[in-house]
Amino acid sequence: MASRAVGPLIRTVIFTVLAPGTVTIYVPYRLLPGGDFDLGAARYAGIPLIAFGAAVYLWCAWNFAWVGLGTPAPIDPPKKLVARGLYRHIRNPMYVGVLSILLGESLFFESLRVLGFALFALVASHLFVICYEEPTLRRKFGADYEDYCRTVPRWIPCWKDRRPQG
Repeated sequence: MASRAVGPLIRTVIFTVLAPGTVTIYVPYRLLPGGDFDLGAARYAGIPLIAFGAAVYLWCAWNFAWVGLGTPAPIDPPKKLVARGLYRHIRNPMYVGVLSILLGESLFFESLRVLGFALFALVASHLFVICYEEPTLRRKFGADYEDYCRTVPRWIPCWKDRRPQG
């Protein structure tokens, strides 16, 4: 399986630079300078949020490539349903990771514009998930995905282990 995952890993890196990289680095950079509000030293609370979000995204992207043999890109999705790692506890951890990065950046840079963009990204992510992703996954994975949706929440993690590792 290792050799089969190399292609998805390379494509995942490319997608990550283009999509989440644009959303979490390029757009916030363009929205700065910050300084819209003053948090003082509390602004440094944004750093753990950024690190947490990046770790979540990277772990999930790895699982998409290594386990699912696909990428986070809608045009090259995983071939297998990924229900391990963080996906055992929440259906959309990758979006939560990206949103955590944006929230952390809004705090660190003290930027209402980045916070507004984070709220826009939250709404856009939710609409994309319910209007495109979930219907597509239901068609692709059928009963397995329906069962997954019944046992794993969409946005708020449930740490109670309700799914078998797989």
